[in-house]
Amino acid sequence: MRMIATPIMSLLSVLATGQLHAESVEIYLTDMLDSTQSGYCVDIAKGKGADANPDDGLQSHTCYSPLGGILVDQTFDTDKFADDILYMPEFDVCVQLTASEPGATLALAPCDDSDEQSFKFSGEGTIAPVSSPELCFTAGEDTRSGRSDTNQIKTLTLESCSDEKSAYQVWAVRS
Repeated sequence: MRMIATPIMSLLSVLATGQLHAESVEIYLTDMLDSTQSGYCVDIAKGKGADANPDDGLQSHTCYSPLGGILVDQTFDTDKFADDILYMPEFDVCVQLTASEPGATLALAPCDDSDEQSFKFSGEGTIAPVSSPELCFTAGEDTRSGRSDTNQIKTLTLESCSDEKSAYQVWAVRS
């Protein structure tokens, strides 16, 4: 895998010392790929902002932070990262594994501390289920437009971690 992104290095060093203070962050793909605006972030698949519907799971979508702040449908709370939990505080849900196989989607569900809700940021910037570390969060290769051509969307699935797919699998956080 490629060199780790600086924001992930900072996050991992904080996790290692146990001095994490809750912060709202977005999780973004470090490679811009074909983005015409601000890269791709982990995002609730349907709706925007507070109107997003967590029942629809996750996707990769144009990051909103360049607008001046992180919208709630892309906001994760770092307080749970040390426990391997990806928590979206505005919706009170956690990312959940739907299956332990390539192509599996990522759901959102009430937090329950189950193995299906345990995800680890690796030292290389990948995010993988603790129960299936060979599978990584992966942005899709195909892009479609959202409400406008500047809102770009890619699927977000679990795929086998590989150097060949690193452009689609290396993530970092920023506030």
